[in-house]
Amino acid sequence: MTNYRWVICAMLFLATTVNYMDRQVLSLTWKDFIAVDFHWTDDDYGTITAVFSIFYAFISLFAGKFIDWMGTKKGYIWAIVIWSLGACLHAACGWATFHLADSGMFGEGVVKGTLMFTSISVYLFLACRIILAMGEAGNFPAAIKVTAEYFPKKDRAYATSMFNAGSSVGALAAPLTIPILAAAMGWEMAFIIIGAVGFIWAAAWSFMYEHPHESKKVNAEELAYINSDNQQEAASESANDDGINLSFVECFTYRQTWAFIVGKALTDGVWWFFLFWAPAYFSELGHPSSTFMGQMLIFVLYLIVTVLSIYGGYLPKLFVEKQGMNPYAGRMRAMLIFAFLPIFAMFAQPLAGISVWLPCIIIGLAGAGHQAWSANLYSTIGDMFPKSAIATITGIGTMFGGLGSFLINKGSGMLFTYAEGQGSAFTFFGVEGKPAGYMIIFCYCAVAYLIAWTLMKTLVPKYKPITK
Repeated sequence: MTNYRWVICAMLFLATTVNYMDRQVLSLTWKDFIAVDFHWTDDDYGTITAVFSIFYAFISLFAGKFIDWMGTKKGYIWAIVIWSLGACLHAACGWATFHLADSGMFGEGVVKGTLMFTSISVYLFLACRIILAMGEAGNFPAAIKVTAEYFPKKDRAYATSMFNAGSSVGALAAPLTIPILAAAMGWEMAFIIIGAVGFIWAAAWSFMYEHPHESKKVNAEELAYINSDNQQEAASESANDDGINLSFVECFTYRQTWAFIVGKALTDGVWWFFLFWAPAYFSELGHPSSTFMGQMLIFVLYLIVTVLSIYGGYLPKLFVEKQGMNPYAGRMRAMLIFAFLPIFAMFAQPLAGISVWLPCIIIGLAGAGHQAWSANLYSTIGDMFPKSAIATITGIGTMFGGLGSFLINKGSGMLFTYAEGQGSAFTFFGVEGKPAGYMIIFCYCAVAYLIAWTLMKTLVPKYKPITK
């Protein structure tokens, strides 16, 4: 039997790695480089990350349907080309800000450091983040659909955890490369170099990907394994039939859709908070990302996430093969286990006074719990829905996940700016000032997964595939 499905999984891993590196360039450069030029506050940065999240959410609603309509080959290429273009365009924001400020169209006497100058830069970065969001919204709907095409149900969570590890590896590689590029060549070149990698991936994908029943690199034995769920699916696959068709509106009539929505809406914001705010948090503790110590903290954090989360998709496989559970039941049991890991996040701020490495390790464990949770959450779609609807359902859930991310990112920026201004007058659980703001967000991160799991189990207590 050939193993070309794992080559495809490796391509999904690389795409996800690029996706998260492009997303991380801003979070690793804004505090030490970009804010110096444009005098951004936490609220300014929070606005930019929040708008990215809301547009990501909005586009995700249609991205899945676009991938189902366009197909995974062409749809994926469109997605990565758009987000790579958006990533590279960030580099022009500095030049455009100076040009617009000097043009006088926003009033005379606009000089560096004024509110107007800051506002121009924020709006330009917002435009680039919107383009980035438009492309990045297609990554997970396409990747999940490819996984459903190339892997039987029992292997999908493991394959998803493998490619989803790209998000951790991207976040892991980012602090080792982006601050160095920004310091040596300017923050603009960091956006251009990292963004350009996506164009290379798109070229490779155009040559490497074909549907498994059409690929010359998938032999009969591997195709039989891919279609091994049951005889009916094998027959459908051989006829290139992806099952029943669900309209966009029909998708919202199923409890299974709402279970996925709840799982995404309550937990995606936790991961995006760690992704966007961890560098700033360590900077508040005295270790900015431009320093070696700051880079090592981010590196170790995502090293923990990467190593532990890879096994997140293997646990339900053990439940299925060793205990005879159906895939959905195995996944839900695994997700309950992973939901307990983020609880440690509530101790990150109190222990920061002892050693900065303690919150680093704790956030790493919480992040690993999220990634393992996320891999299995995505795989529940393939358990329940026909292949023709997988990208659409993924997009719908991702939209609500983006809405949750918008709330936590915008809320965090506003909360941190307010708490810093209030100083010792703002307290929470014995913590004062801006650290109290972080404490509030960490507490939400700690309980979000258990709440989400309980609601999901209430909506879909047992395995129930959509048969219309």
